[in-house]
Amino acid sequence: MPRINLRGMGVALITPFKDDESVDYDALLRLVDYQLQNGTDYLVVLGTTAETPTLTEDEKKQIVELVASRVNGRIPVILGEGGNNTRAIVEKLKKNDYAGIDGILSVVPYYNKPSQEGIYQHYKAIAEASSLPVISYNVPGRTGVNMTADTTLRLANDFPNIVAVKEASGNMSQMDEIIKRKPENFDVISGDDGVTFPLITLGAIGVISVIGNAFPKEFSRMTRLALEGDYNSALTIHHSFNELFNLLFVDGNPAGVKCMLNMMGYIENKLRLPLVPTRITTYEQIRNVLIELNIKC
Repeated sequence: MPRINLRGMGVALITPFKDDESVDYDALLRLVDYQLQNGTDYLVVLGTTAETPTLTEDEKKQIVELVASRVNGRIPVILGEGGNNTRAIVEKLKKNDYAGIDGILSVVPYYNKPSQEGIYQHYKAIAEASSLPVISYNVPGRTGVNMTADTTLRLANDFPNIVAVKEASGNMSQMDEIIKRKPENFDVISGDDGVTFPLITLGAIGVISVIGNAFPKEFSRMTRLALEGDYNSALTIHHSFNELFNLLFVDGNPAGVKCMLNMMGYIENKLRLPLVPTRITTYEQIRNVLIELNIKC
């Protein structure tokens, strides 16, 4: 299986909607172009940030085809392919056409709250069914269960096509433990913009970013500077985004970054229920920070 380069900043791409809540495919293509022109190293399509649970199967298919076609091999495209029904995921991996897709991002099963052995067996089934590299995704704040360092490392050692973990546990000790004990061909990726800088200093290879939707040039530069060991320059950029990191998620994801992109003129400020746009107070706070950063809005 070919290796996939996940070093740097990947972006968890949003799904733009029109006022009538239909997918705005034209805006989606503009966003892809914006990413390609501003240093994004790879794209993640149909992740949590894309509001994937609210999309129809036809919409998902069209989004994947449009993004893969627009990218046309210039950077890797990773597809979110997860869930809490292991058998259904395995069947999709075996039958679906993954042309233009370079890897799979698969979240720890949510709601079911499996044991660590259940998580291991879930990813074992996915690894054995997938013809593409697999990135596991640990985000206990959403799934209700944490994949421990031992389980992550067990998977990394047992399945060569599980090539990385997107870690969003918020537990720096756990992430450091994975980095310290991981096999050489396994990567740790930050799943949280706010801890990307410190996690890189510990040995992570980058981030799958939300804020990169709006600021791909700036955040990819911060990531590269940190990876190159220019910590002072990277830290300056990191600190400039501190307030936005907090505002991104105060009203839920992707409400914050959609608010930013709306202010910048890229999309309508529209989400699908049960998600709603940011509150007016958050909207104004974000506007003030963007003005301070000299971002036109």
